[in-house]
Amino acid sequence: MIKNLRHLVPTFAVFSLVAACSSAPPPPPAGGGKPVDAATTGSLSGRAAFAGTPPAVESIRMNTDKACVQGSGPNPQSDAILIGADGALKNVFVYVKEGLDPAYSFDIPTTAAILDQQGCIYTPRVIGVRAGQPFDVVNSDQTLHNVHAMPMQNQEFNQGQLTKGVRLTRTFTVPEVMVRFKCDVHPWMAAYVGVVAHPYFAVTDAGGAFEIANLPPGTYTLEAWHERFGRRTAQVTISATQAQTVTFSFAAKQERP
Repeated sequence: MIKNLRHLVPTFAVFSLVAACSSAPPPPPAGGGKPVDAATTGSLSGRAAFAGTPPAVESIRMNTDKACVQGSGPNPQSDAILIGADGALKNVFVYVKEGLDPAYSFDIPTTAAILDQQGCIYTPRVIGVRAGQPFDVVNSDQTLHNVHAMPMQNQEFNQGQLTKGVRLTRTFTVPEVMVRFKCDVHPWMAAYVGVVAHPYFAVTDAGGAFEIANLPPGTYTLEAWHERFGRRTAQVTISATQAQTVTFSFAAKQERP
């Protein structure tokens, strides 16, 4: 399959050049100018859990590309659903959806977030970035990848990465939860990027845990997103310097987000 795709190299190269010349990052989004008072901020922590019998683990067939087999081993498994002890659900994106005072302003990070490709798997599978923040997509494999972002609100892009070590830098300009990434060369590859206008987001770890720090006092609607099990919301009120907790419960047979 990879051999048959070699004729795409000139197309990818031309597309890459055009994209590089026409995608200069726009000015960062402006806020209301109000700073967050660090002396009054609280925190939010919690857990995402799966209720019921976990679905069977899915295997990935990578035998169309020897480099993928060498990178991931003989029996690679999908990381779309990762459920640990006591139902702990990894890769849930949690963020403040509503309730944040629009007068606040937040510095946009200049350090790029990183989405890597290792063993023909996107790593991490779920990440969050700020609107206006650069992020890098890296090819760490000895094979051709094709980075295809499929947003609904931001600008779509589709660019080939021909060799190991190639790095692609892009910026999403408006909030969007979530942006799907795929590879048109390796159809099992998928990743999701949550684009948020503020720094109050997190991704659950292997224990299903997440933490959002430095949140100003207020009443907020939180949303938790999982690629297979859908979305959950919760409302929480945080007083000055208060630490709050919340739990999100997911089950099978939910509509895909």
